[in-house]
Amino acid sequence: MGTAAKRKPHLLLVAAAALVSSSAWSSALGSPTTFGPVFEDQPLSVLFPEESTEEQVLLACRARASPPATYRWKMNGTDMKLEPGSRHQLVGGNLVIMNPTKAQDAGVYQCLASNPVGTVVSREAVLRFGFLQEFSKEERDPVKTHEGWGVMLPCNPPAHYPGLSYRWLLNEFPNFIPTDGRHFVSQTTGNLYIARTNASDLGNYSCLATSHMDFSTKSVFSKFAQLNLAAEDTRLFAPSIKARFPAETYALVGQQVTLECFAFGNPVPRIKWRKVDGSLSPQWATAEPTLQIPSVSFEDEGTYECEAENSKGRDTVQGRIIVQALAPDFRLNPVRRLIPAARGGEIVIPCQPRAAPKAVVLWSKGTEILVNSSRVTVTPDGTLVIRNISRSDEGKYTCFAENFMGKANSTGILSVRDATKITLAPSSADINVGDNLTLQCHASHDPTMDLTFTWTLDDFPIDFDKPGGHYRRTSVKETIGDLTILNAQLRHGGKYACMAQTVVDSASKEATVLVRGPPGPPGGVVVRDIGDTTIQLSWSRGFDNHSPIAKYILQARTPPAGKWKQVRTNPANIEGNAETAQVLGLTPWMDYEFRVIASNILGTGEPSGPSSKIRTKEAVPSVAPSGLSGGGGAPGELIVNWTPMSREYQNGDGFGYLLSFRRQGSTHWQTARVPGADAQYFVYSNESVRPYMPFEVKIRSYNRRGDGPESLTALVYSAEEEPKVAPTKVWAKGVSSSEMNVTWEPVQQEMNGILLGYEIRYWRAGDKEAAADRVRTAGLDTSARVSGLHPSTKYHVTVRAYNRAGTGPASPSANATTMKPPPRRPPGNISWTFSSSSLSIKWDPVVPLRNESAVTGYKMLYQNDLHLTPTLHLTGKNWIEIPVPEDIGHALVQIRTTGPGGDGIPAEVHIVRNGGTSMMVENAAVRPAAHPGTIVSYSVAMLILIGSLEL
Repeated sequence: MGTAAKRKPHLLLVAAAALVSSSAWSSALGSPTTFGPVFEDQPLSVLFPEESTEEQVLLACRARASPPATYRWKMNGTDMKLEPGSRHQLVGGNLVIMNPTKAQDAGVYQCLASNPVGTVVSREAVLRFGFLQEFSKEERDPVKTHEGWGVMLPCNPPAHYPGLSYRWLLNEFPNFIPTDGRHFVSQTTGNLYIARTNASDLGNYSCLATSHMDFSTKSVFSKFAQLNLAAEDTRLFAPSIKARFPAETYALVGQQVTLECFAFGNPVPRIKWRKVDGSLSPQWATAEPTLQIPSVSFEDEGTYECEAENSKGRDTVQGRIIVQALAPDFRLNPVRRLIPAARGGEIVIPCQPRAAPKAVVLWSKGTEILVNSSRVTVTPDGTLVIRNISRSDEGKYTCFAENFMGKANSTGILSVRDATKITLAPSSADINVGDNLTLQCHASHDPTMDLTFTWTLDDFPIDFDKPGGHYRRTSVKETIGDLTILNAQLRHGGKYACMAQTVVDSASKEATVLVRGPPGPPGGVVVRDIGDTTIQLSWSRGFDNHSPIAKYILQARTPPAGKWKQVRTNPANIEGNAETAQVLGLTPWMDYEFRVIASNILGTGEPSGPSSKIRTKEAVPSVAPSGLSGGGGAPGELIVNWTPMSREYQNGDGFGYLLSFRRQGSTHWQTARVPGADAQYFVYSNESVRPYMPFEVKIRSYNRRGDGPESLTALVYSAEEEPKVAPTKVWAKGVSSSEMNVTWEPVQQEMNGILLGYEIRYWRAGDKEAAADRVRTAGLDTSARVSGLHPSTKYHVTVRAYNRAGTGPASPSANATTMKPPPRRPPGNISWTFSSSSLSIKWDPVVPLRNESAVTGYKMLYQNDLHLTPTLHLTGKNWIEIPVPEDIGHALVQIRTTGPGGDGIPAEVHIVRNGGTSMMVENAAVRPAAHPGTIVSYSVAMLILIGSLEL
């Protein structure tokens, strides 16, 4: 190995010349006009943030071929379906993944380029999704130690990929913990170490974790953890290493290696590094908590020791660095086989073999070793750059790579084509929101290659396939790539770039589109000069979106759920150059939030964010309570009621009600103070208060700023007294088997209350009056019908007057006996005869039993299919004749008894016309109805009428 490391550079040059001369131009191309695909650009692995605002990932793929290549892609070894409208789009040979997600898109991708000559497969590109979750929302436990001791505060970072960098905050942003000898933040765990605490360390600590990915940087904060310090321990302590590097660290040649070491102690320990089996490079920092080797080599392999030392002692920790070295190898990253370039343009050809240590790189064209010139440059990392390309630059280019482990080379062929040029560039434009605009873009190109157009807005690719999008392509042939913007919005303003692209080169031109629209939201809304009904509101101007702001309106709401409403202001009309105004007409002692809305000739913009919540100052109440009334209660009481005043009318703290009252006709007012906004009544109790005595009452509210206005005077009566007089001439009579009528003479209105009605009490003979049922009348009626009684039963009845205080004395009792019940058998043996215009029906008479009421007649309910409204017929006989229309098809008949005890159970027949004038009975057996007063499967109107007949 030592000999190989000392090889002379001229040996590499000789080997390179030999390799170049032994190759043949024709072996790479086949025939001059037909050749298989050769990659010019291959996909690279991508780390995509899961929460990125980017809407797409692009995996590059471009190949030169004659005839031109077609492209397809594989994901995880399976062919992808690249259909129009799907999330995976083929743009040239590039794969564009719209709205990528980890669940659907993470994996290994390869591009396949094909033509009739053959197919080439690209290197693998891995699409990974980086993420950084939020810290736990749980509160962190306080950390307690003695002042003078060391302490470690854990970071406990959330789930993430890839690795993170860490910083710590003390109390507030951006007060970051300094990186000094006393503090150390591990970039491995995120933990914060303090070698020796002192009083300045008291406070709240938060860990800041930052993820660095391809498209974005994201940071999250932990919950604050409080560091509390107990009484100082002034003793001295020997060092104790708390942050340790691993016992073995593996690295490739050329990689950066970092070892961490930090110790607690008093005094604060000093950190020293040494290499146990060698010496440290003088370029390395050897007195810091981290030892960093920028580019590790085999000479750096060995055992390293960290020593922490103070006046009380020392502590050490050791670990090995093991260095490994995958000779130059082009298998994963060969030089592009075919390298197309545009005449007059520039080509960049990377040379990226895998090697450890890093390889020395040389380039040749044919047999000529290339050296830097005005047109040709080989960069320090081995990349070949050729500028101002001409046809003479065509040929075979080889990259030679060598390190002490070995050597390798890789060759590609440069082919020069006509350059692509923009012949009609897009023009800048100035439009309003809602307008349509077409940006033109025409190009010329080498006719042997395909031409594609891509558009970007502020360097982000435009997605033409987004559902409901505003962009349309308006191309009519290959050399035209016009872009149309439909219904332009503010977000469509910016720098547009049209790129005409072939597999060889590209050309682009830019244009600026300015979209004018309603103003953006104002900012910085601040409330000051808070009064009881006014405040001063200030704000800062938002974007005018290229049209001057004409005016502002101010809105307010009462949190948390109040609706935004426009408020009165001074000045009444706020001009567009204003940034402050006074708000008028607010309610005292009320919580408010405010916002500002700007408008211009193009419309009204979005509102500002709400201001911080404020409360207006207190003021005396300005509105009197409403709903003043009263009455009721116990003897000797006056009860006054009112409607409690809502929060918006209280105007201040210490709110309550001030009541004034006096007997009607008196000149002296009595007052009572009732504290509390929710209070809604007051009870005045005095033996001198007679029943139903009129009082004049008025009310006002108060708070700690003073008394509000007084209400109008209302008349309220004291508690009533029960009626003292009983009704007379009570009379009762049974009118059916379940009902009786009751009448009485009214009582005279008394001065002790307002008569509300009468209460009827009734009970069966033999029962005690305490078991009586009760029914009340509403109003001053002097008769009532009592229902729900038992048949053939004697009842005792009394009547009492009642008011709000209760019921008065009972009248002398009256007696009534209910009727016997109607027969419980329906009419039977129903038969009928008919003619063209009438129907005659007869039945056997119903003979009541001894315990049933007499039959005085029959009721028949008739309905046909021509007239759904039923008709009622009464007869005192056991037959009836009714007119019948000639064209009826169906009829339904119900027959029941009637008499003093009420209506009996109905019998039901269903009659169907049979032929010209005859009718037949459907289901000839006559049956009782399903329930007294109902007809099965017939109209609601008929059911209502039958129910009313039973009453």
